[in-house]
Amino acid sequence: MFQRSIAAVAALLLLAVGLAGCSEQKSASAAPPPPPQVTVAKPIKKVVTDYDEYVGRFVALDFVEVRARVSGYLDKIRFTDGQMVKVGDPLFTIDRRPFQAALDQAKASIEQGKANLAFAQSDLERSRNLPVGTVITQQTLDQRIQAERVAQANVTAAQASTRQSELDLEFTDLTAPIAGRIGDRRVSIGNLVTGGTTGNTTLLATIVSIDPIRFEFTMDEGSYLRYLNAASEKQADSIDRGLGLQAELKLIDEKDFTHRGRIDFVDNAINTSSGTIRARAVFDNADGRLTPGMFGRIRIAAHKPAEALLVPDDAIGTEQVRKFVYTIDKDNVAKPAYVTLGPVIDGMRVITAGLTADDTIVVNGLMRVRPGSKVTPQQATADSTSSKDPAVRTN
Repeated sequence: MFQRSIAAVAALLLLAVGLAGCSEQKSASAAPPPPPQVTVAKPIKKVVTDYDEYVGRFVALDFVEVRARVSGYLDKIRFTDGQMVKVGDPLFTIDRRPFQAALDQAKASIEQGKANLAFAQSDLERSRNLPVGTVITQQTLDQRIQAERVAQANVTAAQASTRQSELDLEFTDLTAPIAGRIGDRRVSIGNLVTGGTTGNTTLLATIVSIDPIRFEFTMDEGSYLRYLNAASEKQADSIDRGLGLQAELKLIDEKDFTHRGRIDFVDNAINTSSGTIRARAVFDNADGRLTPGMFGRIRIAAHKPAEALLVPDDAIGTEQVRKFVYTIDKDNVAKPAYVTLGPVIDGMRVITAGLTADDTIVVNGLMRVRPGSKVTPQQATADSTSSKDPAVRTN
């Protein structure tokens, strides 16, 4: 009996200890977790310039197809494929011998015509000193006047033929009509070159100008209207449609807009199928790096510089089609503030509406924030203003 009593007491003690442990565990699990820790900062106030960006392609100011004006066999090529040429640099030479022979023959025709003219003038002069009707008839005098005029016309025709032969001989030497970069030769020495003014002439080479160079692109109708308004503000009596606006450009392998130019042309009509209008900018290209046909990205100031609020682009969340940032009130409660986004400038997103300069926003730790819940804010440093939260989508 004594041993059974001791066993019963031990069982009661174990049961009491177990109940006490369950109570403590339940109490510990019911304790609320501490507020999550997030990084906060205020929007940056800065004077920024809003830019419009467009993609386009470079085109040469001048493009020339080198073709011969006379036909003949190609005798010489005086350039290296792809080299830079200046105005007047020799390019091709067509065999000159047939044209030199034609010129010599034309010059001989002039001398022959001059001899005939001298004889006709002398014969006419003698006839005029003779009495008409007795020694010489009127018909004979008229015939000698006609012969003098025909001889004069023959001399004039021979002189014109000589000038044409001189031109043909000059055209056998083809020179560069513009400065730029020449392409490769299209015809080898010894081939027959067809020249003239018809459409069947032989293409010998092409030349494109390099410096300066143009950049063609298309802008939408809304941007075109903004440039019209800006132009009318500057020049009330003549709208220049944005001509002269400064433009900046970068190539596909460049990070910054380092090339400076200006708008020099805007088309006279909007394309009805696309709602865009063609425009063109001109850039200096002294080093020849910008090549016709190359793609690039151009930007133009859309508005005058103005003060704006900027936040880290990673601090912006997405709720269906709306964008928002979390703001922290004085009680450290997070609330979503729906914002209107502007462009990205230096890695920071411009906020055009929905924030004030006095708001405190969450810049890191958006995944740990719930609307209406408390957080533990920690002031942002220079290294913590960019969130790497993969669940936050930005525009």
